[in-house]
Amino acid sequence: MSFDLNSLLRPHIAKLQPYTSARDEYTGKIGVFLDANENPYGSVTDQNFNRYPDPYQSDLKAEIAKIKVVKSSQIFLGNGSDEAIDLLFRAFCNPGKDNVILLPPTYGMYEVSASINDVEIRRVSLTEDFQLKPEKIIAATDENSKIIFVCSPNNPSGNKVKREEIQFLLKNFKGIVVVDEAYIDFNDEPSFTTELDEFPNLLVIQTFSKAWGLASLRLGMAFGSEEIIRILNRIKPPYNISGLTQDTVLAAIRNTKRVEKMIGEILQERDFLEEKLAQMPFIQHIFPSQANFLLVKMPHASDVYNELIEQKIIVRNRSKVLLCDDCLRISVGTRSENEAFLQALENVISKTV
Repeated sequence: MSFDLNSLLRPHIAKLQPYTSARDEYTGKIGVFLDANENPYGSVTDQNFNRYPDPYQSDLKAEIAKIKVVKSSQIFLGNGSDEAIDLLFRAFCNPGKDNVILLPPTYGMYEVSASINDVEIRRVSLTEDFQLKPEKIIAATDENSKIIFVCSPNNPSGNKVKREEIQFLLKNFKGIVVVDEAYIDFNDEPSFTTELDEFPNLLVIQTFSKAWGLASLRLGMAFGSEEIIRILNRIKPPYNISGLTQDTVLAAIRNTKRVEKMIGEILQERDFLEEKLAQMPFIQHIFPSQANFLLVKMPHASDVYNELIEQKIIVRNRSKVLLCDDCLRISVGTRSENEAFLQALENVISKTV
């Protein structure tokens, strides 16, 4: 199926003249800088943050390109993945006219961003084992359908979505298919970034918040065709990633051995948690996970959740989410945190069941 990106763009975005910052006009790093109305005396802190950062994060993208095996021109960096999600709506979805396809249960920000941008939401629920219904998804689309959001590994269920079913969407949908891979580092399959050159309508989202342990820095990544990335760069705020974040991540990203070690520890603790929970007779089901959390079904989950809160054990209550009745989502912690949770759960269940 042919893909025409320009036909998806909102007309005024196609004609938009983007803001040009001082660092767009002069990209050098050496000189007497009198162009951006910055404070020439430094900062009130011990470190100097008085100069505006690189608006396109060139050095950082170059390093990310190496570890992700993509071109720098195929990378967009956002203030969290949520910025890339919001910019997709701004670029491609006409308010009050266009629609997007969501596949619940899934990450909640897709719906929030759609609502903020006044974009119709069409829902096609996942199967009971949290897989896609590809034919029904395509059947739900029309000429005003712009984006399909697929979360894999999925949140809140933790499972990976069948690769061939995502490929079916990419081949049969004229709009953009977003594959949200926030938890890809815990998955046993390769990223869809390996298929960017095959599918021009593919956009892959990843994050530094999970495996890399940099959630506080708020750095999200989007990978796509050079054409899609150019559009996102055209409409983003001029300095959307702070210099502090760029420098910190640039230093951290070279420490791949550290992140590999942390991923290994998390996977080991995920197995530990799953094994211990499976031994508890009141646990009804533990859903297969390719993420850094487990979705667990148990009796009176909301009551259990509230009792755990009383003991300062904080998990996520997903009981009101579609297909997640009586389910808690439990993030994998350290061994001591996991043992504290398991002990508290035993104590709570003895009271509530």
